[in-house]
Amino acid sequence: MEKDFKILFMVVLIILTVSGTLIYFSNYHDFLNYNNASNVSNSKIVVAASVLPQKEFIEKVGGDKVQVIIMVPPGADPHTYEPKASQMEQIANAQIYVQVGSGIDFEMTWIDKIKSLNRNMIVINDSKGITFIPSIENTSNTEKNGENFSSTGIIESDPHVWVSPKNAQIMVENIYQGLVKIDPQNKEYYLINKENYLKELRQLDKNITRELSNQKGSKILVYHPSWGYFCQDYGMTQIAIEKEGKDPTPKEMMNIINLSKKDNITAIFVSPQYNTRSSEVIASEIGAKLIFVDELAPDYVVNMRKIVKAFENG
Repeated sequence: MEKDFKILFMVVLIILTVSGTLIYFSNYHDFLNYNNASNVSNSKIVVAASVLPQKEFIEKVGGDKVQVIIMVPPGADPHTYEPKASQMEQIANAQIYVQVGSGIDFEMTWIDKIKSLNRNMIVINDSKGITFIPSIENTSNTEKNGENFSSTGIIESDPHVWVSPKNAQIMVENIYQGLVKIDPQNKEYYLINKENYLKELRQLDKNITRELSNQKGSKILVYHPSWGYFCQDYGMTQIAIEKEGKDPTPKEMMNIINLSKKDNITAIFVSPQYNTRSSEVIASEIGAKLIFVDELAPDYVVNMRKIVKAFENG
């Protein structure tokens, strides 16, 4: 059985790798048009940021006074993405860079280079004031005092802070402070916009709490461990297939399959940024369905409502 399992794993790997590559290049072509520097108005404050969920945060506070440039395109993985030369050129136009600040690999690799391209640009730490939680990507490694350590012995935090509407409120406040710093004459305008959007985020949090009240204590099986802050807020637990950016070994997959059967898991939540090959193999073994949820989609509030429905019905 184990031999047949390995053969199935390799067949799925080849098919999905080819299809994933085609989808990525299609998404990136659309993104280049969407993020074109030629669309930047000289009368607006140019704000660059790392990931798409930040776009709504910035635009809701900045309104018609900002032009937003996003570095990691739709469908790309912020853990591995390398910006194009044309994107780096756009940084020269930016007055503000909104750094997620939670340790996402894109920023760990590129933020110093980004800063060096525009010494006059103000850099905002969007995670200032957020309490980080440990990443579960290293649960196979040694645990010390309940904390997760990487192979280097360094405690690693979950970088996906924005999936929590509570954290999103803090991020919006940080963006507001940055805009006021660079454009103090429009402080009242930004304040009104911020307060209106914070009301929307608070209502979103209340709605999620109500809609997922019967999910407290439940476990969700996910490919990439993006949902730690969300699960913490709403009393759920995520079980991740991926470990430290790698697909599981056949032995690890069998462990996940056995655990999923024990917990009667009927859905696997996957993101479009990642290959679904391992998830499909596991789904076929446990009789589960794959449900796509995108933690990096634009239109934050609308997307979070979709995600809640997916978790509720999964």
